[in-house]
Amino acid sequence: MARSDFNKDEKASGRQGGTFRKKSYARGNAPVRRSAPPVPKRSSDPNLIRLNRYVANSGVCSRREADLYIAAGSVTVNGKPITEMGYKVKLTDEVKFDGRLLNPIKKEYVLLNKPKDFVTTGRDEHGNRTAIGLISKASKSELKPIGKLDKNSTGLILFTNDNDLAIRLNSPKNGLRKIYHIELNKNLGSADLKKIKDGIAVDEKVVKVQEISFVENAPKNQVGVEINSTRNNIVRRIFETLEYEVVKLDLVVFAGLTKKDLPRGHWRYLTEQEVVNLGMLK
Repeated sequence: MARSDFNKDEKASGRQGGTFRKKSYARGNAPVRRSAPPVPKRSSDPNLIRLNRYVANSGVCSRREADLYIAAGSVTVNGKPITEMGYKVKLTDEVKFDGRLLNPIKKEYVLLNKPKDFVTTGRDEHGNRTAIGLISKASKSELKPIGKLDKNSTGLILFTNDNDLAIRLNSPKNGLRKIYHIELNKNLGSADLKKIKDGIAVDEKVVKVQEISFVENAPKNQVGVEINSTRNNIVRRIFETLEYEVVKLDLVVFAGLTKKDLPRGHWRYLTEQEVVNLGMLK
């Protein structure tokens, strides 16, 4: 390397007094970076809810559809049409859709396959295990059972906070379809089978079943019963009237809902189609 080239290299170094100096961060000379001040978090008010969610929770439509209805002026808050996207309302506000008052609490539907030795009622003063306890993690809302199974019975129970649906399905006039799998302490006689088919008096009131038959490929002490009556423990009382003891009672079909893929003691949410089907029941 020529001497002149060596001198050029020396001048290129800041330490040698050259005209080009490299910045060295080795001795704490790094520039101080000032971070942006933290953005304060907005405190969310639990009493406020987006209008589209409010409408969707009421069961009118989905959130996306709610946005369209809001933009069209179909939704009013405290008597005033609201078309602003993202608008928030209080739970105490009066929200109407096409003039109909809405309820912002989301309607929920939970189907349980109840095991034996669990009472249906929400609270039990005698320390018994409750069916509502089995679905305690399903919802934060207060869910109530539609229909009732006694402590020794097993099978399907539907829980919901949809009071309108509960009233309709609990009505004796709704013709709600229920199918039970019954096991008796002895074989059911043909004459008694016919009596039940023709209608039998329980507490001086005739009870008619929609269908009764022996369970296929099972002993004659096992029968299937389809009935629409809403009277308490009516299936047990039918057989007790004829001096049979019900050893097992399992509700296997309730309003078109079945136990398929639902093990004993487990629960699931209803699908949208199942909710629609229940809404069509009169």
